[in-house]
Amino acid sequence: MHAVAAQMPATEARERLVAFVAEVVAGLPHVRQRANALTYVRGLIEHGGRKSLQPTLFRQGESAARYESVQQFLADSPWDPTALVRACAERVGPELGIVAWVIDDTGFPKDGARSPGVKRQYSGTLGKVGNCQIGVSLHAVGFAGTLPLGWALYLPEDWCADPDRRRAAKIPDGVDFQTKPELAGDLIATAREWELSPAPVLGDQAYGDSAELRTRLDGQEVPYVLAIGAGTGLFGPKTVFAVPPRRPGRGRPPRVARPDRPPEAAEALARALEPGAFSEIAFTTGPRGRRLRGRFAFVRVSAAHPIVRDHQPARAEWLIVEWPEGAEGPSDYWLSNLPAETAPERLAQLARLRWVIELDYRQLKGELGLDHYEGRSYAGWHHHCALVTCAHAFLSLERLCPTARRPA
Repeated sequence: MHAVAAQMPATEARERLVAFVAEVVAGLPHVRQRANALTYVRGLIEHGGRKSLQPTLFRQGESAARYESVQQFLADSPWDPTALVRACAERVGPELGIVAWVIDDTGFPKDGARSPGVKRQYSGTLGKVGNCQIGVSLHAVGFAGTLPLGWALYLPEDWCADPDRRRAAKIPDGVDFQTKPELAGDLIATAREWELSPAPVLGDQAYGDSAELRTRLDGQEVPYVLAIGAGTGLFGPKTVFAVPPRRPGRGRPPRVARPDRPPEAAEALARALEPGAFSEIAFTTGPRGRRLRGRFAFVRVSAAHPIVRDHQPARAEWLIVEWPEGAEGPSDYWLSNLPAETAPERLAQLARLRWVIELDYRQLKGELGLDHYEGRSYAGWHHHCALVTCAHAFLSLERLCPTARRPA
């Protein structure tokens, strides 16, 4: 078997795999669906090479009839992939010591134009514009491992507006265009309904720059530490907010407090801080508990966009700034709605913890074939991601299993 499972007797590992898959797929309504799920997950874990369906089943010695059955199960069968991801999360999450949830997205390079959502678009995975799909994902991060909590395929606006392509890719009628931050917000809202410990949400600038997402999370009492750009407008700690007086003949009196000065860019505010505002902070990050240090400042601010554009009341939150010793300027900025009494070490830890998501993507793609799905079905893409999550969850448990053999 692959990864950790490859280091133990095959029969022993397979028995554990069969038992785990049987547990998490118990909600699937049909025996054949549950059998096909096991066949697919076994193929993802036990065999190297490309994890697309035909070669995976060929390596397992499965018949042509079984191939047709698994293909139908993957592409067209009406089972709920979210229910499978939830079962994996509720089974494995408590074992990981979860400290944060991370939102991110990743690219799936594709040839042609018929796979749902595929087009020439920027992908951070590729580092450039390329023909690809983009998947938004949510992951739990703990000091004992990581675990995907949800997947959503990003559909560009031109895809959503094209009935012929929608029909060919079997995109449900109720699926409308959503931005990546909107998809991430939905994934978070869904996972918060599960039997799973809530945790602060982390994300890169693509998500932190969304004032709508930050406002949505805060309104749902979801703590976050989200990266923002240097030009993000902020009202600094010296800003005074007051309700302006009513102007004669202007109708109802104002109710929302307004700032006494214009906003500043995050970088300008950081550069104006006294040198003593920055201090070296030591913190632990990552599943292996790496000890790191960084030079940070922590300032109470209010984001300008919700106040100026959306006419919302001012909301104080943390601006976290990292400015490495000797650097010409700050390297990173984050906004966080964690309480005012939050310790600097915790803020720094959460700000720098998001990188762990790269470990998830590395295993999901490099070992488990996340980006190997070749079907052209919207449901199939989500089914594949859920089954890859199942394989990943099993391997996470194997790493924690005291009886599993480790490499010499």
